[in-house]
Formats: sequence, structure tokens, C-alpha cells
Amino acid sequence: MAKFDKIQVLGKMQATPMVPVFYHANAEVAKQVIKACYEGGVRAFEFTNRGDFAHEVFAECVKFAAKECPELAMGVGSIVDAPTAALYIQLGACFVVGPLFNPEIAHVCNRRLVPYVPGCGTVSEIGMAQELGCDVVKVFPGDVYGPAFVKGMMAPCPWSKIMVTGGVSPDEKNLSSWFNAGAFCVGMGSKLFPKDRVEAEDWQYVTDQCRLSFDYIAAARK
Repeated sequence: MAKFDKIQVLGKMQATPMVPVFYHANAEVAKQVIKACYEGGVRAFEFTNRGDFAHEVFAECVKFAAKECPELAMGVGSIVDAPTAALYIQLGACFVVGPLFNPEIAHVCNRRLVPYVPGCGTVSEIGMAQELGCDVVKVFPGDVYGPAFVKGMMAPCPWSKIMVTGGVSPDEKNLSSWFNAGAFCVGMGSKLFPKDRVEAEDWQYVTDQCRLSFDYIAAARK
């Protein structure tokens, strides 16, 4: 069962609007990354379902976060079908993210009041996702659409809450462009976790990048 309910998760995404997106086959590495992000101010973390036995790693990370990162909402990403969503919800996922929009996932998540953030690429697709209860929708890949798409979407549909993932980096110019366009939050992956830093176990770097990102976002939202 999810540690935080739908309202709490959405509140965390709004208050700390940068969601790290990360996968590693080694649970111990994943735990250190999660802890580093938490210390940098992160309160919603997306573990991606990308490798064999990823759900087993996720289960370990959820238990770890419950003790070491008590205010962190652990979510799962790269979910494309309802059965996989149900598996992760049973393991404690507080939110479910996907690269595409699958109405069947919305039904599974709504039944348990777990936020479903589907990947959408058109205004019509975003509208259909909203009709099925998706409070936050993901524009993916963000670097293909750009801030202009978000700004254009928000003009006729200002109630929309857009998460941008793909092409988001921890620098002032990039983050400002998304939030000035009207993004609700962003998902950040490889740019936040350079491979060489992870291999060197430089967790302080990750913490510092998270803190910087939140500073840039706060300035852009003023």
C-alpha cells in the first residue's frame, strides 16, 4: 500500500517540483542515490522499471526509504501496462509514470487513488488523460516538444498540470525555460546522475545538484 495518498503526492510534486528519474540494477547503489536526492530536498522520486527484476530492487528501495527518507514518496516509471502498474502498487508505489498513455493503467491507479502520470504528445491526448483522472500529465520527450509546446498548451487549458521529462538538465537556463512556460514540475534523469559520478559514488555531487535545481526553480517561479 502507498505510504502517501494522492493528495499528499501531488502536494509534494508541487512543493518540490523536480522528480529524479533513476534506475540501477544494484539496490545498494539505488539506495545511495535516493538518500542523496532526499538530502538535496527531493520529496518525490521515480524509480524506472527498466531492467530484469527491477521490481525486486524497487521493493528494497521502498523499505529503505521508509526508514531513511520518511517524507519521500517513492514512485515508479516506464510503466506501459496495467498488470505492471498493479505489481508496483502492491509493492508500495505512491505514483505511477509512463512514457505513453494507457487508459487501463488509469483505471488500476484510480481504484487505489494512486496518481497516474502518463506520457502525452498532443493536446487531445492530454485532454483524454485528464478525463480519466490524470491530475498531472507528462510531456515526453520534452526536448522534442520544447517549452513552446507547454506554453501553447497552458494558454487554452490553464488548469493543466504538466510534468516535463526528457531534455531537462540541472542548469538555470533550462529549468527557467520550463517553469516560465508553465510547467507544474519536471522529471530529471541522466543529467542529474552522470555515469562517471555514479561509478565514483560521488553522492555529494547529486545532493548539490538537487539543491541547485530547487534554487533555480524557486527563482523562476517568483
